[in-house]
Amino acid sequence: MTTYLVTGAAGFIGRSIAAALLARGENVRGIDSFITGKRTNLVGLEAMDFIEGDLTDPAACARACEGVEIVFHEAALASVPRSVADPVSTNQNCVTATLNLLMAARAAGVRRVVYAGSSSAYGDTPTLPKHEGMLPNPISPYAVAKLAGEHYMRAFARVYGLETVVLRYFNVFGPHQDPTSHYSGVLAIFCRRMLAGEQPTIYGDGEQSRDFTYIDNVVHANLLAAAAPAEKVSGQMMNAATGSRITLNDTFRILRDLTGYKGEPMYAPPRAGDIRDSLADIRLAGELLGYSPIVDFREGLRRTVEWYRQGE
Repeated sequence: MTTYLVTGAAGFIGRSIAAALLARGENVRGIDSFITGKRTNLVGLEAMDFIEGDLTDPAACARACEGVEIVFHEAALASVPRSVADPVSTNQNCVTATLNLLMAARAAGVRRVVYAGSSSAYGDTPTLPKHEGMLPNPISPYAVAKLAGEHYMRAFARVYGLETVVLRYFNVFGPHQDPTSHYSGVLAIFCRRMLAGEQPTIYGDGEQSRDFTYIDNVVHANLLAAAAPAEKVSGQMMNAATGSRITLNDTFRILRDLTGYKGEPMYAPPRAGDIRDSLADIRLAGELLGYSPIVDFREGLRRTVEWYRQGE
């Protein structure tokens, strides 16, 4: 039976992929250093072979990759503001960790690595939707680090024959996303504050737009990427999103209805490194993976609010 490794398994996206694999009855190993991952996210994943380890340590990577056929590489310091404040740690935990993982995967005979790329690689170019043929233009240290990981994936596919697939995520949200940190995703923060009757903060005028992507769509894309024929996908990069966008102001209004919050948002100056608009062209993922979104934004937001309301 295939053994799958999920890096960042105690994080929001890694935990969700691991849960989907376990639900299929797969052999799953996870690794996390708990820099941002939560031990509570491992509840329900007891069937997973879990390693507490840091991918900046080559020995931990080697142990994690032993006997593995497919890797889902989700571990990262996934925050633009955090990268602006501390670019060195972002580089270590994104670039160095990714290279260590690829070296260990190659040595262990891993067949395929599916990599969590980021739409931040496109930068703030005005062209919409963002398509894979566009030149990258990262404007934050986080975006630079995630793009470097993409280049390593492509290089290992071309030079060493390791199958790699890059999925560029667009603003993923959903259950198990940490709402308690300044570095958390905006929807997680909004949900927590509005359910508590607290005023959320919008950085900028609120007319900036995002291709918010519910977690089930990202898990779906990853499972497709793991199973797709190598001749179609190895060495490829593609967007994983919904192909639609909504402003933060409109998002706030929907959340106000869902949460029962009665107030208005607070507006603050834009944050350094944040982009203005984001919208994905998802046609390539459709062609190569047969991907299309399985949960739309409003339904995903409803499910997310319900999860936070239950206090999970």
